[in-house]
Amino acid sequence: MPAFARASVALLALGFAFSPEALALSKRDQAAVDSLNQRMQAAEARYRQGVVKIGNADPSGKGEVDASLEDMEDVMADCVKQKGCSATTMLTAYKRLLKQNADLAAGDEVPEDGAADDGDMLGADVPEAARAAALLSADGERFVKMVQYNPAVQASIRRWLTDMRGPLVDTYENYQYMRQLMWPQFERAGLPEALLFGVMAKESNGKVHSTSRAGAAGPLQFMYATGQRFGLGDDGSGFDTRYDARASAQAAATYFNERLGQLNRSIELSLAAYNGGEGRALRVYNGSGGRNFWDESVYNQFPAETRDYVPMVIAAAWLFLHPKEYGLTFPKVDAHPAMLRLNKPSSIYELTICLGNGGSRDGYMRALRNLNPRYKAESWLPAGTTLSATTRIVGLYNRWCLQGPRAELASTLVRSDASSAIVRTGPVTPLNDDEGEIEGGGVGTTGVSMPQASATKASRDKPRKPTSYTVKRGETLTAIAQKFQCDMGDLAKANKLKAPRYSIRPGQKLKLNGCEG
Repeated sequence: MPAFARASVALLALGFAFSPEALALSKRDQAAVDSLNQRMQAAEARYRQGVVKIGNADPSGKGEVDASLEDMEDVMADCVKQKGCSATTMLTAYKRLLKQNADLAAGDEVPEDGAADDGDMLGADVPEAARAAALLSADGERFVKMVQYNPAVQASIRRWLTDMRGPLVDTYENYQYMRQLMWPQFERAGLPEALLFGVMAKESNGKVHSTSRAGAAGPLQFMYATGQRFGLGDDGSGFDTRYDARASAQAAATYFNERLGQLNRSIELSLAAYNGGEGRALRVYNGSGGRNFWDESVYNQFPAETRDYVPMVIAAAWLFLHPKEYGLTFPKVDAHPAMLRLNKPSSIYELTICLGNGGSRDGYMRALRNLNPRYKAESWLPAGTTLSATTRIVGLYNRWCLQGPRAELASTLVRSDASSAIVRTGPVTPLNDDEGEIEGGGVGTTGVSMPQASATKASRDKPRKPTSYTVKRGETLTAIAQKFQCDMGDLAKANKLKAPRYSIRPGQKLKLNGCEG
């Protein structure tokens, strides 16, 4: 998220909206306000000049843009301290720049004066700019007003910033790829984005295939029965939509609004219900006469896990809104959505290798898995399969995954079979107590070698290539095709399976025509 967006969130949350006209300013204060306005105008002009340089392929442009954003951040920090400084004036400049960012990302021309309609919200196809615009709204302020910032939350912030900093940063990166799928569901429900992030940080770290020992599944960890109540579960093809980012976010938004309606709009009690059971939360709330979560008579009726869960979610949400205040830098993620059409058979494992990690700290396997939850990482996907991806991933695919040494290396690595490394010299049987010899080319107690028996027996014991296979529970056609090194299209045709689902069932016998075995 741009630095100036984070700074503006802090201003909004703190409620700074001073106006020189509304306050009697001394000449000294007025001069300081005028100076801040001039600095902001100069930074904005410098920003636009940097953008022009970037458009002209001038390498100094990026440095100009970065420096101008730092200047704006300094102005915002000074505005907080200066009597009579108008945050509204500063935010107007930010909105213009955010709109300019969105237009540039979409390939539109930007007016030379940088003017834009302040009421025009950014397009959903520019996730990073849209996220910044969302935080410039009252969303962050509303979340702050809905929760209590207390020592329990502070202790949880400490945990996120120490031994759990890595998982928090991972959550942020994973979320950026799925944001365009999840955030609109909460936005339409009138819920803060920070709440969505906080829940996901505590539940799954943004890994859509996460499953708990208790059976909760997906990025927001729905139990099966609860998921069914909110439209999640088997979609008829064998896929559990609890693992789908969009569907799970929509279900969670509905769930939270139901709980907020029952529990006096308390986020803490709604989170306690999410973790410890809605029935328990409602009984405790009604029995307490409507007291809040932090009241001792309420707090002590929840299990230790829930008492830990509530402040941890709030703390993660708080850090999502105020990272710089705590020295936290989230990674920049190029998550502009795009579709990737496979030009040749591949798997997510193979794509992960050939894509490399250019532009990403950990590579793209998690992003591809999160955006395509129906596919297992090892599943062999036929040519023509369309995957949800990003423009960055599509570019890397076209450059590295279609041909060349890296593409060949990736193909070799994913097709390697560890068992083939074992050298078999012939069958060996245990010692025979009566004869004291090892059959088949070993050395017996007599010290006589018998190599002549090995060739005939080895050929007799050589496994035959399988011609059929019985489907096991949980298997997909793509997994079976990869297991037996088949072309999935040929395998589907041989068994008269129709695209795109290629539906199979446990116990079904498949013909392995054209498979290596």
